[in-house]
Amino acid sequence: MFEDFFNVVKKRWGEGEEEYKPPMFKCPRCQGTSPLSKYEELRRVCPKCNYHGRLSSTERIAITVDKDSFREFDGKMKGADPLDFPDYAEKQAELRASTGLSEAVITGTASIKGSPVVIGVMDSRFMMGSMGSIVGEKITRAFEYATEHSLPVIMFTASGGARMQEGIVSLMQMAKTSGAVKLHSEAGGLYISVMTDPTTGGVTASFASLGDIIIAEPKVLIGFAGRRVIEGTIKQRLPEDFQLAEFMYEKGFVDMIVERRKLRSVLSHLLKLHGYNPKEA
Repeated sequence: MFEDFFNVVKKRWGEGEEEYKPPMFKCPRCQGTSPLSKYEELRRVCPKCNYHGRLSSTERIAITVDKDSFREFDGKMKGADPLDFPDYAEKQAELRASTGLSEAVITGTASIKGSPVVIGVMDSRFMMGSMGSIVGEKITRAFEYATEHSLPVIMFTASGGARMQEGIVSLMQMAKTSGAVKLHSEAGGLYISVMTDPTTGGVTASFASLGDIIIAEPKVLIGFAGRRVIEGTIKQRLPEDFQLAEFMYEKGFVDMIVERRKLRSVLSHLLKLHGYNPKEA
């Protein structure tokens, strides 16, 4: 009898089973609730307010590029600990084990409706997508490959900014990635930056803002410093929609706001408009 009871308890708490998922989703933006199945069906978009939730890098690649077309760059490249920051190496090891990622960005080649591209996708699960030396190096190498092979670049950004555990080494990646973008531009390459939730700090202040075309998903957070820091500095109350994609679009910082369900088609259309036509079979 007791054995049966404990088996029920184990099952209830998910031991030996798949991770438990609540049946309802509560939107962090509008606080409304909806069935989780509906939220997942819409690719993690709130059916009430159209808030676009976060995707992992692998999920993003799966819904964006052609099936089986992605070929990763530098997949085993791992960060060091240049400042001997306390517990930093251990934290990275834990995240590699829990996420299956080697770092906070995945880069590689792929095709979108047949058009070849170099693509990079940042992943907020790995230290909030912060840009350390390896993130900067992988992004720089991706642009260099695109420049050498005359390919367009699409970069999906999702980051808390520079990685404080690497100090000045992290800040140097802003100049490094920006330089790679500049060389790609001078060679006539197309760069499309897609800002997802959130895109902030040193990433916003470098390669994320340098796209020939800057796209944002609806209602995502885009900015450099946080709201409270800015309000404390200027001693003024900021608008409620400050740093949301719609505010950035109104002010001209963002060129397009595109819903997730339309993004693959929009990217394909932009690539074709710029002469990157599908490869012939």
